[in-house]
Amino acid sequence: QVYWEGIWMSCVIQSTGQTQCKVYDSMLALPADLQAARALVVVSIIVGVLALFVAIVGAKCTNCIEDEGAKARVMISSGAAFITAAVMQLIPVSWSAHTIILEFYSPLILEAQKREIGASLYLGWAAAALLLVGGSILCCSCPPKDKPRYPPQSRIAYSAPHSMAPSTYNNRDYV
Repeated sequence: QVYWEGIWMSCVIQSTGQTQCKVYDSMLALPADLQAARALVVVSIIVGVLALFVAIVGAKCTNCIEDEGAKARVMISSGAAFITAAVMQLIPVSWSAHTIILEFYSPLILEAQKREIGASLYLGWAAAALLLVGGSILCCSCPPKDKPRYPPQSRIAYSAPHSMAPSTYNNRDYV
């Protein structure tokens, strides 16, 4: 038998291939790390969705905000929200992995009760990494346009050269 434990339910896969899943009965019966993981993952999803809506509003291709400087600040705040969502995703995933590793090497835990890191934790790390990279790109690629980056060029007026009328040319000087 193989046991899968998630933050919402636990499943048993029997040797015949049949899977039985059971939703946890009570929130209070869950360990503290699982309760915190549930809360942080849900808040991370909410913050990520809000960051997505803010990014859509502040995108350069939309007309929701006219001022370019304000658009840049909106995109930076969206990037900061994505980074916050990444941290909120990374905490429960890493905490669960830490608990699994500690229990795996503990001599007090029976061999049949030892857990291994599953695919969900790898997906959680990948999601946190993508949120972190996306938020960093938004924060770094949208600098506010409050002042010009380069000093303005000098405004020296150039005049076009004047041509002389053909009658003023000396024909001897013509080659």
